[in-house]
Amino acid sequence: MKALLVRKDDEGKTSAAVEEIAESDLPDGDVTVAVEYSTVNYKDGLCIGPGAGLVRTYPHVPGIDFAGTVEASDDDRYKPGDKVVLTGWRVGEAHWGGYAEKARVKADWLVPLPDGLDARAAMAVGTAGLTAMLAVMALEDQGVKPGDGPVLVTGAAGGVGSVATAILANLGYEVAAVTGRAEQADYLRSLGATEIVAREELSEVTRKPLESERWAGCVDAVAGAMLGRVLKQMKYGGSVAAIGLAGGAAIEGALITPFILRGVNLLGIDSVMQPYENRVRAWQRIASDLPMDKLEAMIEPATLGDLPKLGKDILKGQVKGRVVVTVAG
Repeated sequence: MKALLVRKDDEGKTSAAVEEIAESDLPDGDVTVAVEYSTVNYKDGLCIGPGAGLVRTYPHVPGIDFAGTVEASDDDRYKPGDKVVLTGWRVGEAHWGGYAEKARVKADWLVPLPDGLDARAAMAVGTAGLTAMLAVMALEDQGVKPGDGPVLVTGAAGGVGSVATAILANLGYEVAAVTGRAEQADYLRSLGATEIVAREELSEVTRKPLESERWAGCVDAVAGAMLGRVLKQMKYGGSVAAIGLAGGAAIEGALITPFILRGVNLLGIDSVMQPYENRVRAWQRIASDLPMDKLEAMIEPATLGDLPKLGKDILKGQVKGRVVVTVAG
């Protein structure tokens, strides 16, 4: 079967290429899945390229999520023919992932595909979309609701941001989408964004401890200086669901002020090791609350052979929407 293998030479240089492997090469696990689709995420780019400590043993098969059909199972919860999806659990980092025509994993890592989603649609959502839904659910849990005011989405043209924008708009929220590229405005409006905010507008560090109240909520996929600026603009009692560190881990500004004077909530969203019940609920919400026509507009198709280049492109911020990789099927 075909797989994208990343190898490291004696000098520490990595390379990625599609190769033939045997099923016996797969790591141990309870369930063998015939992989139909996978995606490309930022971590996949790191694994295909420098690794950055994510990959510990080589050769390695990246792909941090996948969807497909159960081929063999030692667990009573799954039987051959069942449709399943996997996100998180360090698959594609510490365990071989979705960039092979078959994957063998622990049964606990899988979730049944909900009604309304096939394998391709599930990977158009992927880990990024699951994270976006978890962020929206976290804002809801804090009482953010349609009509409270605009909800800001940073990194809106990326995988998480695209899905978050579409979900929020479909639920009736007024969505302000942040992008650094003017040509992406039409794409973001097609997902339901009612306002386009230039990245430069929120990137400048200011000395003001607080600014005018603008946002009732925020799904932040950037962090860094932008998050510091956004926190100063949150409405009283507003909430920020933070899910990524593309802009860096350091936040500038007098952060104590938004929290003390405006009661702002900063919510960390980690999709990697979510309890089974949370993953099932989030996938069910995706099937019901993410409009399929918007999902189709996000898809950029790819094959295993495209992955070495795509791994580099996503690290440069040059990938728009959701890249769906046809693996087999």
